[in-house]
Amino acid sequence: MVAFFKDGSCTHSCVCVMGYLYLKRKRKRRTWVHEINAARPTHGHFVTLYRPLRERDPAKFFNYMRMSIASFDELLSRVREPLTKRDTNMRPAIPPEEMIVITLRYLGSGCSLKDLHYSFRVGRSTAGEIVRKVCQTIWETMKGECLPRPTHTACLEIAAGFWERANFPNCLGAVDGKHVRIVKPPHSGSLYQNYKHYFSIGLLAVSDANYSFVYVDVGSYGKDSDSTLFRNSTLWNEIESGTLNIPRPAPLPGSDVAVPYAFVGDEAFGLSTHLLRSYSGTHLTVKKRVFNYRLSRARRYVECSFGILTNKWRILHRPLDVNVDFCVDIVKCCCILHNYVRARDGFNFDDTLTVVGLEDDVNYDIIAVNRYSNRYRDALSNYFISDAGEVPWQLGSI
Repeated sequence: MVAFFKDGSCTHSCVCVMGYLYLKRKRKRRTWVHEINAARPTHGHFVTLYRPLRERDPAKFFNYMRMSIASFDELLSRVREPLTKRDTNMRPAIPPEEMIVITLRYLGSGCSLKDLHYSFRVGRSTAGEIVRKVCQTIWETMKGECLPRPTHTACLEIAAGFWERANFPNCLGAVDGKHVRIVKPPHSGSLYQNYKHYFSIGLLAVSDANYSFVYVDVGSYGKDSDSTLFRNSTLWNEIESGTLNIPRPAPLPGSDVAVPYAFVGDEAFGLSTHLLRSYSGTHLTVKKRVFNYRLSRARRYVECSFGILTNKWRILHRPLDVNVDFCVDIVKCCCILHNYVRARDGFNFDDTLTVVGLEDDVNYDIIAVNRYSNRYRDALSNYFISDAGEVPWQLGSI
């Protein structure tokens, strides 16, 4: 408030008094760093838990970090440089090793950012910045190695793996889509609301027969079905444009019938030359039921891959309570770490039996079956009941 005389001049003394009262009432900051965070060098989990486990108990270190010490050190060497920050006169920078420990603990335990604040003695906002920065760095640094673009040779190796382990020939990978739970983004309406009436983003993935991801697409709206995810993905665009390194059609093992190499999926996907799905309906012939059984043996690998992913990186067990872009960074990082740890430390078979936190989609799109594409499915159906293509236990399993 400013007072004026009758001639309109400002009362200087009144202005000074009001300013003094305002500054006197203004709350002064008590400390530069909260006392909880100030104890980070002596009481944070990086000092009290991570280091003792690393030095004395490799088994518990694996359980705590979700990877072996050797894998952790290799990961640190890959991302150390882009994560290194300079110390300032105000405070020392958090080292890359501690940043990775905080991030892996967040992804592996499924805790909240507030839990990281108390356990690692860093600010809540600082914890969020650390996790997002590490997730983005891991994706940018390691996607070329852990999720490389499939080459002609790699496609042949993937197909050989499916024939050896699942008895399914000319298979380029098993494809499936899942919903990753998130907290409703503000002002998003129903874009992220799926058919089960909770909010999610889409995860489309292709797996090989070693339970590793060959391709992932993350971040679509929760309202989209699996077939919509696939048709909007870069993988489908490359298939349609012929730019994907798909080998030429090859004869089935022990036969002179040549069929194209194709991905396998469930009924949510449309049948095409390079994508096979099961026969729909209930009253199917023996030949069609055998085909569905053989296809399901190949398709289970992507389901098992999702099981390993969610049971190791348990942040996917609960709704992600961050903004959508951050959610995408988290899921992409988990997929990279899945392949990274799978290649170096293997996997727990029990984790393949359940998929927790990710939900299947229901396809409401009615997709007509193309007769030209259907002839390849029929050729495989005939092959699976022939002497060259059958397996001894298939009739007892349908």
